[in-house]
Amino acid sequence: MKMERLNSSEVLFKIAAYILTGIFSIGALYPLVYAFSASISGKMAYEFGEVVLLPKEVNFAVYRFLFNNKTFWLSYINTLFYTLFGTAWSMLISTCGAYALARKRLLFRRQFNLFVVFTMWFSAGMIPTYLNYYTMGVNNRWGFVFAFGIQAFNIILLRSYFETIPVEIDEAATIDGANEFQLFGKIYVPMSTASIITVALFYATNRWNGYFWANLLLKDEVDAPLQVTMRRLIEYYSQFADNSPEELPFATDSYMYAILVCSIIPVLIIYPFIQKYFARGTNLGGVKG
Repeated sequence: MKMERLNSSEVLFKIAAYILTGIFSIGALYPLVYAFSASISGKMAYEFGEVVLLPKEVNFAVYRFLFNNKTFWLSYINTLFYTLFGTAWSMLISTCGAYALARKRLLFRRQFNLFVVFTMWFSAGMIPTYLNYYTMGVNNRWGFVFAFGIQAFNIILLRSYFETIPVEIDEAATIDGANEFQLFGKIYVPMSTASIITVALFYATNRWNGYFWANLLLKDEVDAPLQVTMRRLIEYYSQFADNSPEELPFATDSYMYAILVCSIIPVLIIYPFIQKYFARGTNLGGVKG
């Protein structure tokens, strides 16, 4: 009887969990579906509020208009550049720094770890940071890539995972004649794939969605990433629509949603392939403080 009650409780719990998960999933998917529906709906249908979930008066005029915009494609290429090279640079520094901080024989190891953690607690402030970047000339592609190289949290995450690797493996490789570069490249990195991919995802997402500092520092439109260009295009065509509403065959908000859909396509494509590493890498990297 007790076993039957236990089984009944488990069944009820699973049913409730599935229902709640389904509700949260629908809530998360709805904005994406609505954005795509609004982007391909007719101007009158959208402006009269007829678009709730599925598109009305389907047409792709906004996408044809967007794809012919050279500024949009240039900013897309810039964002890919910042994401690829920025993530590679950040991972190079973060993995090397985390490996060094994980080595117990590192001189002043505790002090260096404290310095890294200190930057998470305190910062110079927005204005001093901006003046620092401005003085260093962070106003071009490569400067923007190198200036925002690392985040203390990601270094600590990698360091914590490196510290979970058994010391016996390290000692055995050292006895066999492996140097620090070989230990790092042939033992620590291959055994930390989940954590490294997780941190790389953090960096890539931050680079892809970066807006604030890019808007402040990259004044030339040729260097602007997608997020900054999105904002500028939305502002421009909003004013254009207000002055000449009959000139646009689609609603201004539809143009905004079309840009949004195009900007999240790479993330939606890549994330499912690396999602399996995400939870595992975060959990394993957070075992030790």
